[in-house]
Amino acid sequence: MSFDREQVLRDAAALLSRRATASMDEIARAAGISRATLHRHFPGRDSLVRALGALGIQQVEERLDAARIEDGDPVDAVRRLIAEAIPVSGFLGFLYGENQLYDLPETEVGWARIDARVSALFRRGQEQGLFRYDLTPAWLGEALYALIAASGWSVQEGRLAPRDSEHMVAELLLGGMLRRTS
Repeated sequence: MSFDREQVLRDAAALLSRRATASMDEIARAAGISRATLHRHFPGRDSLVRALGALGIQQVEERLDAARIEDGDPVDAVRRLIAEAIPVSGFLGFLYGENQLYDLPETEVGWARIDARVSALFRRGQEQGLFRYDLTPAWLGEALYALIAASGWSVQEGRLAPRDSEHMVAELLLGGMLRRTS
């Protein structure tokens, strides 16, 4: 049987996003491999979390590229980004909540690249008069990440249907929660 590193990492992230204190034994079981195999590829939890962080940055950058966030109308670009991110929202939820990752220089560099691209999208929307000026691009990015992560957690917990995630994230981020009366 071949070892699918990315699938093992996805399985690990899915478990850890639900149970942050899961043991390496539990992670191995969730991935359908032996503990020995897991330890051969990831000698400890720190090694596993580092690999998850690297994969996460890679996946987010791939999603940004696929969404073509530098192209076209900023509102449409935000919607494309949400559509691209929702399928991996559970994994992104794990990454968003994993404090250990924020202390790693390689993770900081990767997230800085991501943040710069997302902030540029929101800034472009502000410059075109489409997005509110009283909210910084950095804050809008954080709100986007938090809503995507929350949708992943909500789907995992059965509080949100997967097919509703994209709509709910986009509508709350772009429209806010105040009801329009006119």
